[in-house]
Amino acid sequence: MRTAHPRRRGDHRERRLPGPDRQFRRSVTMRRTSDYPGCMPAPAAATPTRPSRLLALGTLPVAAAVLTATVALYLLLVVFGNITDFGTNQQFVHHVLAMDTTFRDRHLMWRAITSPALQDTAYVAIIVWEAATALVLTVATVHWIPALRRRGGYARARRAATLGLVMMLLLFGAGFIAIGGEWFAMWQSKAWNGLDAAGRNITLAGIALLVVQLPSRHWDDAG
Repeated sequence: MRTAHPRRRGDHRERRLPGPDRQFRRSVTMRRTSDYPGCMPAPAAATPTRPSRLLALGTLPVAAAVLTATVALYLLLVVFGNITDFGTNQQFVHHVLAMDTTFRDRHLMWRAITSPALQDTAYVAIIVWEAATALVLTVATVHWIPALRRRGGYARARRAATLGLVMMLLLFGAGFIAIGGEWFAMWQSKAWNGLDAAGRNITLAGIALLVVQLPSRHWDDAG
């Protein structure tokens, strides 16, 4: 009758190699793993920190979007003021077109428009132009939002912003400074002179247009 030999303690454990042999096996395993890059564990993606997210707001597209929105908001408030307080700027337009506060030089007064109907028509036309410009810039601001989220496809927002800003430059540059300031001699008037305000508006629109049109690697869309 066979008798089972008692198993000695420790026989079920894996026999470990001595220290130098263990290091040799580890180096061979690492070498074989490095021969197959697909077997290497993929490095963990770096999580953006809060400072890097804040710095991402300092890009050129963000600056262009903010300037576009600023000009749109400004013009919306201008239109709202002209509609709700119609009479204030109506008097301004009447006096500028009538040239009654200029030097009243007989060589210039033939340019004056004294018809109230024509004066009101010009004033309403200015408000309509301002409203159209504000609408275009508001649409441009709406186009900036999804483009900034996907960090691409800025073409539509840039075109809309450029159109609105050029419309604003035409209004205050050609309308107020050229026609009002020179043709109707508004620069001669101390009481009804809108050249300073027109200059500020042109500066604001010009800076915004410059930022929108700056060449940059950020404008990476093809459309």
